[in-house]
Amino acid sequence: MRICFIADGRSPIAKNWIEYFVRRSHDVYVISTYPCAEDSYRGASVREVTSGLARSTGVQTAGTSKTQGRAFLQHLTAEVRTGRLAGVTFTIQHWIERSGVGKRSMAIRDNLLQIKPDIVHAMRLPFEGIMASLADPSAPLLISIWGNDLTLFARQFPLTSRQTRRALKRTDALHCDCERDLKLAAQFGFDEHKPSIVLPGGGGIQMDVFRERHADTTLRRRFEIPDGAPLVCNLRGFRAYVRNDTFFRSAALATKKRPDVLFAAVGMQGHPAAERWISNLGIRQKVRLLPMLSRTEMAMLLQTCDVIVSPSEHDGTPNTLLESMAAGAFPIAGNIESVREWIMDGVNGILCDPSDAEGFAKAILNAIADYSLRHSAAIKNRQLIMDRAEYSSTMDKAERFYQRVIWVSKKSYSSAL
Repeated sequence: MRICFIADGRSPIAKNWIEYFVRRSHDVYVISTYPCAEDSYRGASVREVTSGLARSTGVQTAGTSKTQGRAFLQHLTAEVRTGRLAGVTFTIQHWIERSGVGKRSMAIRDNLLQIKPDIVHAMRLPFEGIMASLADPSAPLLISIWGNDLTLFARQFPLTSRQTRRALKRTDALHCDCERDLKLAAQFGFDEHKPSIVLPGGGGIQMDVFRERHADTTLRRRFEIPDGAPLVCNLRGFRAYVRNDTFFRSAALATKKRPDVLFAAVGMQGHPAAERWISNLGIRQKVRLLPMLSRTEMAMLLQTCDVIVSPSEHDGTPNTLLESMAAGAFPIAGNIESVREWIMDGVNGILCDPSDAEGFAKAILNAIADYSLRHSAAIKNRQLIMDRAEYSSTMDKAERFYQRVIWVSKKSYSSAL
């Protein structure tokens, strides 16, 4: 197959998905909506159709004064995005990002006329799916819905909502990472008679990487986490829909009763808001703010941590949740519909109101104290991932789904003649 992906080429989730088709020797093209080095996808052709905002946050060159300037700008941006004006900033960023949709969709159209793919896969609704639908490729169009595409963006921004509805009516097929979004897509205009599939957004979990718990303490030593200390991790970084205030407040409450418990937050090292929270709450000695981690490092962390928390208000199926389940870490997450497709409260995890710090603290303390619950959940969760989210099985289904979409499209075209 000649496949054209329209995606944020930097995304590890998109990369995990796309590289499967490269390895399977398909003719793969990537139109990246963010600056993306050509060698990011060896064996594929990479092109860029980016916005001004995307270019300003794109690939950086190390060792220059410009890098220092960008570092200062990133620090300032992080402060604005998580401070009192976070809501306003989120809205402004959204409008800036969508401002060039029409122009970029025409650039995508020009690229598609050159590539002549058998299928086009836009790997996110806002704005890749919207732009692909406006480009109106002659090849069948498959759109992926991730996380909060419908529950947040399509509901909060009226113009994006209208464009979402238009894109879902135009698309030939749909991929969602949870059943909830498949139902919501029908409410937004997707024809339920068209091909659709529910698969993990990142293609699933590579079980040889996210192995069961073991005694490797390399990452603990690196981040000064004592061996044997109960460890609670937040893997979500800073996102507008994740209640990190709940995470830090629950850490303060939990450590008052269990001073031996330590907390770690991935992707928050040097972040001004995170630094302010741990300082104001007096938990600097109890929290480790970690840098962004590679997939291998993330697996090592999960294999040595006891509990992961995900206080999210909007989500599909978080990739980090699946990784945690595969590695045997006990999940405590926001009680939202998509997560309930994976977690049965009190059986293989605990679900809490994402705004309830006391509820999260209580759940953390209960999970740390109840080894039998964590052990039982680890067995159930690993089997659940093997059954529903193992990488090779998931991607085999995705490949066959592409073939089905192409076949249905050709059949529909022949019937119309």
